[in-house]
Amino acid sequence: MRVKREIRIIGWDDAPFTFRNRKTLLIGVVCRGGEWVDGILTAKINIDGHDATEKIAGAVKKSGHHDQLRVIMLNGITFGGFNIVDMEALHKETGLPVLAIIRSRPDLESIKKALKRFRDSRRRWKLVEKAGTIGEINIKSRVIKEKNKRVYYQKVGVSRKTAEEIIRVSCTRSLVPEPLRVAHLIGSGLKGNKW
Repeated sequence: MRVKREIRIIGWDDAPFTFRNRKTLLIGVVCRGGEWVDGILTAKINIDGHDATEKIAGAVKKSGHHDQLRVIMLNGITFGGFNIVDMEALHKETGLPVLAIIRSRPDLESIKKALKRFRDSRRRWKLVEKAGTIGEINIKSRVIKEKNKRVYYQKVGVSRKTAEEIIRVSCTRSLVPEPLRVAHLIGSGLKGNKW
């Protein structure tokens, strides 16, 4: 895959929620690289459920942006608590590469321990393992002033080199790729609102 400066990326993040809620909102932001917002999608998922993969895939496939999209970006692989995305299934369902961006190296032992409270903890842990190796990239930019300029990621359907090129192209204003940064901002603005 050739990575153009204006590669169409959809970045997904969840809106704030409490565990009194049964559902939370996912926000998908379509960007051209790290420059322009072209659209916004939403989907509702169950808190601690198993429907994040299906809801993201459905929203992407129904979207008028689908034909132009080249990659799906996720803010990690868990949404709405421990509603874990199956990155391989999402890739197969949409035909698009999937990148999960992680701001700090995850503590996998703590995650495994937290999953033990679920009856289906083994199933959930398999999804964490299935997401694969955690890669690491340093971001260099005049705009990014942070000292630790590392971004961690997991990938499916794309080479390490291409994944890192996509991350570099989309990190224009922070260490968070622009589609995820904007999705997070929108989600934060929905805090406390009934949607």
